[in-house]
Amino acid sequence: MKTLKGPGIFLAQFAGDHAPFDTLPGIARWAGALGYRGVQIPCGDRRLFDLELAAASQDYCDELRGELQSCGLVVTELSSHLQGQLVAVHPAYQTLFGNFAPAALRDRPQAWTAWATSQLILAAKASRRLGLAAHATFSGALAWHLFYPWPQRPAHLIEAAFDELGRRWLPILEAFDEAGVDVCFELHPGEDLYDGCTFERFLAAVGGHRRANILYDPSHFVLQQLDYLAFIDLYHERIRAFHVKDAEYRPSGRAGFVRWATVRSISARSSASSHNTIIPDGRCSNGNAASSIRRTAPHRERRSSATTSFA
Repeated sequence: MKTLKGPGIFLAQFAGDHAPFDTLPGIARWAGALGYRGVQIPCGDRRLFDLELAAASQDYCDELRGELQSCGLVVTELSSHLQGQLVAVHPAYQTLFGNFAPAALRDRPQAWTAWATSQLILAAKASRRLGLAAHATFSGALAWHLFYPWPQRPAHLIEAAFDELGRRWLPILEAFDEAGVDVCFELHPGEDLYDGCTFERFLAAVGGHRRANILYDPSHFVLQQLDYLAFIDLYHERIRAFHVKDAEYRPSGRAGFVRWATVRSISARSSASSHNTIIPDGRCSNGNAASSIRRTAPHRERRSSATTSFA
């Protein structure tokens, strides 16, 4: 615990078209004035970050770090959640995820994987130029529509989906390995990697690749009624980043896990002045609201520290 720093904030939920949220200097001054010390930057938002330039220009990266330093900030990681999603999209979800692609490709889903892969490879290069050790992303989903086991799935369908997911991610993991940066998958319902079991299956599909790691966000585990503390005991060697926010599972007689409305979480903007978030030695992520993680009886509600993620 001696290496913990903070607080930090993930900028994706705050970026907007109006000042101070429409430029990196503006949003950095805003975050620094609130007492934050680190920022996770979405690398697909050109209002804040030019991914192609960062991958090619050390001067650009040095200037970016200087701008942040003037506000008392450092960059903790880059985030490619949206690009990572497009590495693997089942046709059933093409309408939902089309807006994640650049305008020229929105009606060409067959081109999404190649574009997203190139974006992740650029992110590896940019992360190395920025001196970062971890990168935050989503896995995408080829099998999420099969989450509920009815009707019965044909034999080997899940295995085939994870084999394909591993095939798509392996060259990206190799690019990050060359850059010396860990890929940290945010385990999230809606992704093929949403809990420990699915992460293990993916890890097997990529041969236990050392760069395949976890962005730990217990809020998504609360939704699944997963023991988020035991998860740390099982997977701590693969946890290289985290998000933090409060979440609460409140089951009722009308809805359960699959109804997102049953989950209450603190809104990002209302809690943006919290100073309890932590950054482990510059290589882990952060959030905007934090509270202690507490164990409760299995049949009672659970609380967790969770994040400014895409929940």
